[in-house]
Amino acid sequence: MDTLYISSHPEDFRSLLPLIAAEFCRSPPRKVHEDPPAEVARSRPALVLEGGSVLTGANAVSWYLAAAGKRTGSDKKQESQVWQWLSFAENELTPVACAVAFPLLGIMGVDKKLQQSSRAELLRVLKALDETLAPRTFLVGEGVTLADMAVAMAALLPFKYALEPADRKSLVNVTRWFNTCVNQPQFLKVLGKISLCEKMVPVTTKPSAAASATSTAASDAATPDSTPGNGPPKTEAQLKKEAKKREKMEKFQQKKEMEEKKKMQPQTEKKAKPEKKELGVITYNIPTPSGEKKDVLSPLPDSYSPQYVEAAWYSWWEKQGFFKPEYGRKNVSEPNPRGVFMMCIPPPNVTGSLHLGHALTNAIQDCLTRWHRMRGETTLWNPGCDHAGIATQVVVEKKLMRERQMSRHDLGREKFIQEVWKWKNEKGDRIYHQLKKLGSSLDWNRACFTMDTKLSYAVQEAFIRMHEEGVIYRSKRLVNWSCTLNSAISDIEVDKKELTGRTLLPVPGYKEKVEFGVLVSFSYKIEGSDEEVVVATTRIETMLGDTAVAVHPNDPRYQHLKGKMVVHPFCDRKMPIVFDDFVDMSFGTGAVKITPAHDHNDYEVGERHKLPFINILDENGLLINVPPPYLGMKRFEARKTVLQALKDRGQFKEVKDNPMVVPVCSRSKDIVEPLLKPQWYVDCREMGKQAADVVRNGELKIIPDHHLKTWFNWMDNIRDWCISRQLWWGHRIPAYFVTVNDPSVKPGEDMDGHYWVSGRSEEEAREKAAKRFNVTADKISLRQDEDVLDTWFSSGIFPFSIFGWPNESEDLRVFYPGTLLETGHDILFFWVARMVMMGLKLTGKLPFKEVYLHAVVRDAHGRKMSKSLGNVIDPLDVITGISLEGLHAQLTDSNLDPLEIEKAKQGQKSDYPSGIPECGTDALRFALCAYTSQGRDINLDVNRILGYRHFCNKLWNAVKFAMRTLGEGFVPCVKAQLCGSESVSDRWILSRLSAAVALCDNGFQAYDFPTITTAIYNFWLYELCDVYLESVKPVLSRTDSEGQKQADICRQTLYTCLEVGLRLLSPIMPFVSEELFQRLPRRRPQDSPASICVTPYPETSEFCWHSEEVDRQMEFVMSVVRTIRSLRADYNLTKTRADCYLQCVDSDTAALVQTYNLQIQTLSYSQTIHPVVGGDNTIPQGCAVAIASDKCTVHLMLKGLIDLEKEVTKLTAKKGELEKQMEKLKEKIAKNDYKEKVPVKVQEADAEKLRQNEAELQKVKEAIENFRKMM
Repeated sequence: MDTLYISSHPEDFRSLLPLIAAEFCRSPPRKVHEDPPAEVARSRPALVLEGGSVLTGANAVSWYLAAAGKRTGSDKKQESQVWQWLSFAENELTPVACAVAFPLLGIMGVDKKLQQSSRAELLRVLKALDETLAPRTFLVGEGVTLADMAVAMAALLPFKYALEPADRKSLVNVTRWFNTCVNQPQFLKVLGKISLCEKMVPVTTKPSAAASATSTAASDAATPDSTPGNGPPKTEAQLKKEAKKREKMEKFQQKKEMEEKKKMQPQTEKKAKPEKKELGVITYNIPTPSGEKKDVLSPLPDSYSPQYVEAAWYSWWEKQGFFKPEYGRKNVSEPNPRGVFMMCIPPPNVTGSLHLGHALTNAIQDCLTRWHRMRGETTLWNPGCDHAGIATQVVVEKKLMRERQMSRHDLGREKFIQEVWKWKNEKGDRIYHQLKKLGSSLDWNRACFTMDTKLSYAVQEAFIRMHEEGVIYRSKRLVNWSCTLNSAISDIEVDKKELTGRTLLPVPGYKEKVEFGVLVSFSYKIEGSDEEVVVATTRIETMLGDTAVAVHPNDPRYQHLKGKMVVHPFCDRKMPIVFDDFVDMSFGTGAVKITPAHDHNDYEVGERHKLPFINILDENGLLINVPPPYLGMKRFEARKTVLQALKDRGQFKEVKDNPMVVPVCSRSKDIVEPLLKPQWYVDCREMGKQAADVVRNGELKIIPDHHLKTWFNWMDNIRDWCISRQLWWGHRIPAYFVTVNDPSVKPGEDMDGHYWVSGRSEEEAREKAAKRFNVTADKISLRQDEDVLDTWFSSGIFPFSIFGWPNESEDLRVFYPGTLLETGHDILFFWVARMVMMGLKLTGKLPFKEVYLHAVVRDAHGRKMSKSLGNVIDPLDVITGISLEGLHAQLTDSNLDPLEIEKAKQGQKSDYPSGIPECGTDALRFALCAYTSQGRDINLDVNRILGYRHFCNKLWNAVKFAMRTLGEGFVPCVKAQLCGSESVSDRWILSRLSAAVALCDNGFQAYDFPTITTAIYNFWLYELCDVYLESVKPVLSRTDSEGQKQADICRQTLYTCLEVGLRLLSPIMPFVSEELFQRLPRRRPQDSPASICVTPYPETSEFCWHSEEVDRQMEFVMSVVRTIRSLRADYNLTKTRADCYLQCVDSDTAALVQTYNLQIQTLSYSQTIHPVVGGDNTIPQGCAVAIASDKCTVHLMLKGLIDLEKEVTKLTAKKGELEKQMEKLKEKIAKNDYKEKVPVKVQEADAEKLRQNEAELQKVKEAIENFRKMM
C-alpha cells in the first residue's frame, strides 16, 4: 500500500492538496502525519509507492493521486490545461495569497503598505480568474479536476482570512466556484466546513504551531530560499527560477508604490465622478431630484454596474410623459396614420408580490409596448390591480387575529371592509413599485383598481343587464366548498394533489393528519334477503348521504336485482338499485354507491333518476342530517367512526391503496368538498359558442395556435359558471330576495329565481318587485344577497370597465377594442375566455384582436416553481442579488412547515451555493425574452441571466471604446446613408446591421422573441465587437490624408452601428440603452427626441444595405481567420506574429484575399498575408498547414518561431500512444466472437473511435514530417 507523509496542520495548504486528491482515489494511500524517514525523503508532502519509489512536492504527489482517481483531464488537451492551472496556482495565486494571509496568521511581520498592495494584487489575480469562470462550473471540463483542487487550495487562506463579504460579492463567479468545490464530499472530508472571512483581522494562534505548520509554504511561496530547513539543496536552475520570481515581485511592488503615489496626487477632474463602493458595484451618487434628468455629462464608469445604470431614469421617463398615449400629440383622438396600440395588463392581485411569472409577463408586454411606441403608434399599456377577494380577506383576517385577537364577525361587515380598505391603502401599491423596478412603461395616470367606484359601477351594470336578460340565474348545485374559508371557490383556486397510494395529509382544524389514497370496500344488504352488494369509496364518511346503488344496464351479475332495494345500515333508509350507463363494469365489483349531494358524477345520476339529495355537511364541515352518534361530528373524525361501525356490523370488506387526486384549496390548504348550495350562475352556452366561432372564423387570433385545441374543447363543452362567493370583500351582488306582505302571494324559496330582483339601488329593486308581483311598493320587503361576485367576473369586463363603460368616454372610443392580450396560457379559460364572452355579450365587440400566450417558467432542472422545493425566485432578488442566508431567511418568514423549510433550504443550497449574484433588470429582461420560445416551458437558469449581465458589460466597453474613437468633435451625418467610399469592413458591418434590423422587425411581428435577442446579441458581440471594431483599428490609426478620409467614413459607420444597435436593443434593455444613447451625439440636435424610448425603431425601409454577396465574402474571410487562429493556438504562438501564405485555388479567390488582406492580417494577428495561386512549390519550407475551405489552404510560417525538436518529440510520443490504442482496438475487433457478443452500438462506437484515431494519426505523421522538413 502507498504511504502519504503530510503535515497535520489545518492551514498547510500544500499538504491539503494531496489529501484531497487522495480522496478521489479508488485505493487511497495510508496517511502518516509526521516527517518521512530521512533516507526516504527530506520534506513533506511525500508519497512512498508500494514498489519503493518516492515522489516529493505537492504538485508531483497530487498529480499522481489525481491521475489514479482520473482527475487530471479526459484527454491530452485537458491534461495540458490542468498543468496550466497548477502553474497558475503555484506561480501567480499562491505568492500573493501568502503575502496577504501570512501576516494575519503571525507567520510574517506586518508591513501595512506591502499588505495593501499585495491585497490589491490578490484581487486583480482573482478578478482574472472570475472572468474565466463566468461561463464555467469548473476550471477544466464538466467535473472537479486537479486544477480545481490546486487553485481552491491556493485560494483557501484568502477566503478564510482576507476576502470580506464585499470582496466576495465582487468576485461572484470565483466565490460560487470555491463554494461548489469546498462543498464536494471529498473536500469536506479533508477540510470540514469552511467558515468564510467576515472581517480581515489578525488571527490569534500559537506562533510556534502556525510557523511550523506553514514554514514550507512560506519559504516556497513568499520568500524562496536555496536551502529550506528540511529540504535538499536546490539546483542551479531552481535558484535561477526563484531569483526571477523575486525580481518580478520587487518590480511589482515598485509598480504598486508608483500607483499609490499617483493616487495621493490632487485630482484635476472637475466633473463629479460616481463613487465606487466596491469592485463590481458602482452607484450613481450625483444629486438628481426625482423626475429630473440624470447627469450624462460625467464620464461613464469603468465598467457596467446595474445600480449605476438603473438609477434615476424611470422617474424622468414618467415625469416627461413618455408612457402616455398623449405624448407628442394634442389628444388621443388625433388621427395617427401609424395606428393605435392598446393592451391592458393582466391585473395582479393587490396582495401579491412579483414572482418570475409576473416578470416574464411584464418583460414581454413592456418589450411589445416600447416597440409599438417607438414605431410612432398611439400607444397605451394600461395598468391595474385586482381586489383578489379570497386572498385579501384571508390576509386581513389573519392580521386582525394576530394584532387584535378578533375575527371579522367580531367587527361586523361594514367595519371589516373599512379595515380591508385601510390595509389596501397602506400596502396595496407594493406590486406597482415592483413593476416600476422592472422598467414597465405603463401609463400610471390610468391605473385602475377593480374595487374603484368606476369599475364597481361597471360590475354592477354588467350583473343587472345579464340578470335581466336571463343569462344570470339562481340555482342550487354542487360547488367547490372550502370549510375553512366558508366559501365556494373557483376551479383555478383548487390544487389537484396527486397521491400514489395511502398518504397522511395535514388538514386545517385537525390535530392529527388524515388518511387519503385508500379505497374502502363494504356491503349493502338487499332488502328481504341474505344477498349483498359490495361497493367501494375513497370517502367512506359520505356513505351516510347515500341514496342509491348504481350498476350498468348490461351487467349480467345484477340483472336479477332490477326493482330491488338495499338497506342503509345506520338508518331505516331504503335505497333503490338504479341502472345507469355511467358505471364502469370492469372497475371493482361493477356496483357504485351514489351520494348525489356530495359528488359531481353522482349529482348527475341523481338528477337522471330523481333520487333524494341528502346534504350531510354544513358550511363548517360538521355532519348534519345523519343519525347519532355521527350528528355534529367533524367530517374526517366521522371517517374513522363509520369505518369502525361497518367492521362491527360485519359489512366491512377490505381497504387497499388507491392512486387518486385530492382537491386542495390553494388559499387555506383545506380539502375541498363538493357541497349543494344555492348560488348565482352565468348561462355560458350561447356565449361559449360565440367565443368559439370568432376564433374559427379568424376574427380573434390565438398565438401560438397549438392552444386552439384547448380553446375549442372548453368553449364547445362549456359549463355554466358559478359567480357567487361567500365573502365580505368584493363586489356585493346587487340582487334582492323579495318577500311580499300580501296573503295572495305565496312565500318564495331562496333558489327560486322568480323571487329575486336586481337593481342599481334598493328603490329600483323595490319598484321592479312591485311590478313583478302586481302589488304596491310598500308591501315589498327586500333582503340583499350577502354574497359577493367571483373576482373573475370583474376581471372579465376589465378591458372596457377601465375606460368607464357603460358611460361613453374618449378613451373607450379610442382604445376599445384593444389590440392585444398577452398572458400565461394557464389562465386561458379563467380570464381570456371570460373577457371574450363578456366583451361580446355586453359591448357587441371583441375586447382585443390577438391573444399571445407565453409559457410557464420552471427552474433550471425543469421543475415547477414551488416554495417547498426552495426554487421560487423573487425577480427583485435576481436584479439586486441576494446571499444564500438571505434566501434561507425568506423561507423562515414563509408559512411552510419545518420539514418543508429544511427541504427547501437544501434545494437553495444546491442551486445557489453562493446566493444569487446581482444581475440587473436589463439582463433579467433579456434572459426572459431569450427563453420565450413559443410552445415550450421555460427552464430558467440564473447563471444564464448572469451571462447577459456580462453582455451588458461588453456593450458598455464597446460604446466607451467607440466614443473615444469618434473623438470629442465628432459630428454625425444628418442621415444614415452610404457615401460610396466605404471599405469592405464598413460595407459588411452595415450589411449585418441591416440584417439585424430585418430580423428584429420580423421577430416582433411574429412574437418570436428569441429571434430578436439572438439577432441583437450576435450583432453586438460577434459582429460589431469581435470583428468590425478589431478590423478597423489599423484604419483609425492612420495619419496620412487618404487614411484620414477612410477613418472619417469608418467613424460615420461606427456611429450608425452604435446608434441603430442601441435603438434595436431599447425595448428589451431600456436602462443600459438609454444610458449609452444619451452619451452619443445626435444627427439633428435641434429636433431629436429627448429619450431613446420615443426615438423611432429602426425599419428595413431605411436600413436596406443587406448584401448576401458581402456576407458570403466575409464568411469566407472569417473561415480563413479562424483557421489561422487555430494554427496559432496549436503551436502556442500567443504573442508572436507569423507570416501567412494563403494558397488559393484560382485567381478570383486570390483577388478576394487581397481585397480583405488588411482584415485578415489584423483579425488573425499575422505579420503579413501572402495570397498564392499554384502548387505547394510556391510555398516556402517551414510552414504548418490547415485547410480553411475548398478554395483556400492556410500555410503558417513557423520556422524560427518554435522549438522544432521539442515539437517532434511531443508528436512522436502522441504517435506512439495513438498506435498503441489502435492496436488494442484492432485486436478487440479481430476476435472471433466480437460480432456475435458485442452490442451493435458498441461495435459502431469502436469503428468510429478507430476511424478518428486513424485520421488523427495521419495528421500527427504529417505534422512530424512537416517539422522534419523545417529542421
